[in-house]
Amino acid sequence: MKLLKGAHIALRALEPDDLEYLYSLENDTDIWEISGTLAPYSKKVLKDYLDRAHCDIYQAKQLRLVICSDSEPHIGLIDLYDFDPRNLRAGIGIVISQPGNRDRGFGAEALSLLCEYAFQVLDLHQLYAGVSADNSRSIHLFEKLGFQQNGVRKDWLRTSQGFKDELLFQKIRTDVY
Repeated sequence: MKLLKGAHIALRALEPDDLEYLYSLENDTDIWEISGTLAPYSKKVLKDYLDRAHCDIYQAKQLRLVICSDSEPHIGLIDLYDFDPRNLRAGIGIVISQPGNRDRGFGAEALSLLCEYAFQVLDLHQLYAGVSADNSRSIHLFEKLGFQQNGVRKDWLRTSQGFKDELLFQKIRTDVY
């Protein structure tokens, strides 16, 4: 298997042509609860972000990749964030933008590819994710990929329905340490 290319999808860097997709996704209020977004993003702010997207993960402390296929240029986004090279860890997050592309294995394949990259290329020791306790799809996805639930943050996420718990998932690399 080639790095960042799986059987059905690939992960690629953000390009200037992704501005409209990013604008649509970042301003989709249906996913704001997942992404922690509180206000709309302007195209100028997103263009400026895209202009800096080429920065090295060691400089930017994050990496955002587009999930795509041969037939679909934008299936979703997957991120490494809070990159900590001292402690060899990073947070990981994923969103599949169109409901019709969910439950088709794209998320699992993307997560698997990014985990492989994080462990084999970046030499990270662990990845972690915070997942709302009522997000059964994400819980299933992270458990399927070997992440273990290691904690609960009570009333951590404020939503329009009140406070929700957040589950902490970790995947720790054990093959070299």
